[in-house]
Amino acid sequence: MTIEMIEAAAGRLAGHLRPTPLLRSPFLDEIAGRPVFVKPECLQHTGSFKFRGAWSALSALPPGTAGVIAYSSGNHAQGVALAAKMLGLAAVIVMPSDAPALKIANTRAFGAEVVLYDRHAESREEIGDAIAAARGLVLVKPYDDPQVIAGQGTIGLEIAAEAAALGLTGAEVLVPCGGGGMTAGIATALAARAPELRVRPCEPEGFDDTARSLAAGTRLGNAPEARSICDAIVTPMPGVLTFPILKSLCGPGLAVSDAEALAAMRHAMLRLKITPEPGGAVALAAALFRGEALGDGPVIAVVSGGNADPETLLAALSTAG
Repeated sequence: MTIEMIEAAAGRLAGHLRPTPLLRSPFLDEIAGRPVFVKPECLQHTGSFKFRGAWSALSALPPGTAGVIAYSSGNHAQGVALAAKMLGLAAVIVMPSDAPALKIANTRAFGAEVVLYDRHAESREEIGDAIAAARGLVLVKPYDDPQVIAGQGTIGLEIAAEAAALGLTGAEVLVPCGGGGMTAGIATALAARAPELRVRPCEPEGFDDTARSLAAGTRLGNAPEARSICDAIVTPMPGVLTFPILKSLCGPGLAVSDAEALAAMRHAMLRLKITPEPGGAVALAAALFRGEALGDGPVIAVVSGGNADPETLLAALSTAG
């Protein structure tokens, strides 16, 4: 992964992307005890950052490609489905049967064929590989794909430019982390364009495989019985391609509880007027509730997605504090 790959992805995304601004609220600053800037990728096309990586990967495919296949709990699914529709490609998406109904419905609405599976008993990788081989489709992985990582890295280019315009230096950049594609892309971009900004991966408790892997220096997985409402980032372990980048460029990881993710959602809805999903809110939760691990400076928190079912939004609004 190089800055040149990320800049090339930015060129292909130009005119198709919705650049997202840094938001701020004095109420969030007061809770966190420091300046908090929020990068709202929940406002991106399809409601998450995943459109960036999907467009980057699909727009780099050779002419004559018949179609693509992806596996996802919902956000990568929607990004690939929309990018495929815009580019005139067929798309098959393998999704867990317990994914939020909104994500499944939206993926189908974008024109993709959805294949459901049991995430606790079946392997999405095996299902995806079998369908790809049978139908001659190109597999677009959610994070272990160089072009996907490059597309997500365009967030880092925007953060570097926005931070420079605001005079922000020495900030911690908190990023929701599943397999690590977005985290690796942002870290690569910032290392080249704003090395004074340090990336910190953020995860739900029980799925803090990246934090534990960084501490151990090797890839570690999550317990099979682990559960979380943060469906967007509950991957088994860091990616093969992403982990070496995280190990080289990121600071220690942070983990938050499901309750803290819901509380962060509530604060975002009430103070910033945006609607994160639980997995998309873990970096904001770390900014608000993990101050002891963040030093004294400002933080930039990426809100990575906003595709939550109404019931989850209501649960978040009902939380105290």
